Amino acid sequence: MKNLTPIALAAAFIVTLGTAAAAPAAKPNLIFILADDLGIGCVSSYGADHFQTPNVDSLAQSGLRFTHCYSSPLCGPTRALLMTGRYAYHTGMTGNATGALLKPAREIMMPRMLKPAGYVTAQVGKWSQLPLEPGDWGFDEYLRFQGSGKYWNTQNGAKTYTLNGKEVPLRAGEYLPDRMQKFAVDFIERHRDQPFYLYYSMSHVHAKILPTPDSAPGTQDPFKLYQDNVAYMDKLVGKLVAELDRLKLRDNTLIIFAGDNGTAVPWYPRCTINGGKDLSGHKATMLECGALVPCIANWPGRVPAGQVTEGLINICDFYPTLAAVAGAKLPAGVTMDGRDFAPQLFGQSPLWPRDWIFVELGRHWYDRNQDWKLNEAGNLFDMHHAPYAEPLVPANTPNAAAQAARQHLQTVLTELNPAGGYLDPGNGAGTFDRKTKANKKGKKNAAAPASAMGNAGNQNEEEE
Repeated sequence: MKNLTPIALAAAFIVTLGTAAAAPAAKPNLIFILADDLGIGCVSSYGADHFQTPNVDSLAQSGLRFTHCYSSPLCGPTRALLMTGRYAYHTGMTGNATGALLKPAREIMMPRMLKPAGYVTAQVGKWSQLPLEPGDWGFDEYLRFQGSGKYWNTQNGAKTYTLNGKEVPLRAGEYLPDRMQKFAVDFIERHRDQPFYLYYSMSHVHAKILPTPDSAPGTQDPFKLYQDNVAYMDKLVGKLVAELDRLKLRDNTLIIFAGDNGTAVPWYPRCTINGGKDLSGHKATMLECGALVPCIANWPGRVPAGQVTEGLINICDFYPTLAAVAGAKLPAGVTMDGRDFAPQLFGQSPLWPRDWIFVELGRHWYDRNQDWKLNEAGNLFDMHHAPYAEPLVPANTPNAAAQAARQHLQTVLTELNPAGGYLDPGNGAGTFDRKTKANKKGKKNAAAPASAMGNAGNQNEEEE
C-alpha cells in the first residue's frame, strides 16, 4: 500500500488523473457509514493489535485511507459537524447537551442540501443527541433507535424503534442492528434507479456492550464481547458492500466509512496499535485520539485504490465535498467551515485544502497542523510523535519551528474567534451534567472562561 504525504501525492497525480478524473455516467450514490465510538485502535488497517476488521480493511485496500481525519471528541457534536459542515461555535452544538440549539430555520443539513440535486435520502441508526426527527431535517425516510446499546426488546427502553415518525415494536429475538441493516438494504434496493444518499449511523460499538448473535454462548468476558461487537460492525459493513455488488451499484457508489470519536472508557487501554503502542487520549478528551478517527473513502475507478494520505481533514469537510460530488449547491447566507477536497479525493490535485484542522468540545478547543497543536489556553504541544505522545512545549522554548508554529496557529484561532460564538452553557466539557442538563440555551459573545483542563477534556461517558 502506498503512503502519500501531501507533497508526495504530486508524483501520482499525472498517473491517476487520466483514469480517476473521468466523469461517471450518472450521479453517484452516496453512503456515509458512521461507526460509534470506534477509534483507530479498533481497526486493523490502522495497526490495531487486538481486532480484525477485514471488511473495513478491504475498503481501505481498494480505496483511500486517511491518517489525519478529525471529528469532535464526542458523538453529538460530530454528527452536527458532519450534517451542517459548520463548527460548533457557529451552530451551538458544543456538546451532547446543546442539540436544542440546532434549528432547521438556521441550519441546512446534508439531506436538504442534496434534495435539489435529485437525491432521495435516508437515515438509519443513531440520532439521539440531535433535535427533532431526521425527517424534520430533510430525510425522506428514516429508522432511528431509542438509545445506544439497546438492541433487544427485553431491555428497558428498547421495546420499539422509530420508523418514519411512528413507533414500531421490536420483535422478540430480533437484533436491532440487523433490523437497521435490513432497512438500509431495502432503501437501496427500492431506489436503485435514482441517486440516493444513505446516512448509516451505526449502533456499534457504543455501550452497553452486549453479546452479538455471533458471540459464543455464555461469553462473559467484557473485552471479548467488545471484540465481538467490533467484528459484528465489520460484518455489517461487508454485507452492505455485498448488496451493492449484487444490485450492480458498486461502481457508481461513493462509500465513506468513519468513526465519530475516539475509543471510549474503559476499552482504550487495550486498543493499542503497531505492536503494543499506547495511544494518546480517548473519547471525550482533547488529546489526539479523542478526535482522531479512522476514515476511508472508496469508489471503484474514481477514488485511487490502495492509497494512504496524511492530508488533514475535519469531518465537517465532507459536507462541501459531497455537495461537489453530487453537483449540489451549498446553502446561501451561512458560514461554511468545511472545505471541499473532492479534487484530492479523486487524485486530481496533490495539494490538500487545509494546513490545519480545528477541534472543539465544550469550552475547549485547539487547532493543529502536521507537527504542532495550540489550545484555547495558549498551550503548545509537539505532535511529531502523535498519536502516541504530545508533550507540552515550554512557553520560553528557543525552538524556532515551535515559535513559528505558535504564531501561525494563534493567528488561525484569532481569526476563527470561537469565544465570539456559542459557548457551552453546561459543565464546560461538553458532556452531560445532570445539574446543568436543563440549561440548553447557550450564550453568544460571552467571555470564555479560563481553561482548567489543559489538554484533556472531561472523561465522563455521554448520556443517551
